[in-house]
Amino acid sequence: MKASFKGRYTNDKGTAAVTLSANAGDIKLRASMTDATVVKGPSLNGLTLAVEKPGFFIIDYDVPKKDFRFQFMNSVRVAEKPLKLTYIHSRGDNRTVVDGSFAFDSANKLSANYMFGTRNCKLKYSYVHGGVTTLEPCYDFGKNAWDFAISRRMNDDVFKATYQTLSKDLALEWSRNSKFNGTFKISASVNLAEETKIPKLIAESSWDLEM
Repeated sequence: MKASFKGRYTNDKGTAAVTLSANAGDIKLRASMTDATVVKGPSLNGLTLAVEKPGFFIIDYDVPKKDFRFQFMNSVRVAEKPLKLTYIHSRGDNRTVVDGSFAFDSANKLSANYMFGTRNCKLKYSYVHGGVTTLEPCYDFGKNAWDFAISRRMNDDVFKATYQTLSKDLALEWSRNSKFNGTFKISASVNLAEETKIPKLIAESSWDLEM
């Protein structure tokens, strides 16, 4: 069994979450609990149960909402290039989303996200330069707006900057994924359209334990 603990702190409050997972052959069983599950005594709020076959499907069950979420993954080859497709359906709000990504080579990838019955469609291009720097322009057809992201990896550290042209939100992020010290992420965001540009700070950390 594997346990994962995650803490999150913003300017005004802190939260916590825990995930327990176990393998049953090629099937993975998982239970996730947010801070709402344990704050002010035991509660089912924030409890999610899941059954997963990695690379094929994930079925989530939200216990308090009694709602199922189905996710199916598949991969095919088009002109000898991999095309990955993901189908996601939430029964409660009757929402269906399809994700697709097509890798031209190791440095260039095109991905799309579409929600059925809406104009919500995003198209993103990803280019990896030198194996360490990634540029990601994204166009949102529903909002008719561009988003931009650039990230650079330095050993275990990743530094990332994003900008949303419609909302004028600028975000900076520093994350580290270490086998020995766990993972953490520190981010700051600010809205450039506001007169008082007070950044919002978020710190997250997680640890994995084998039992």
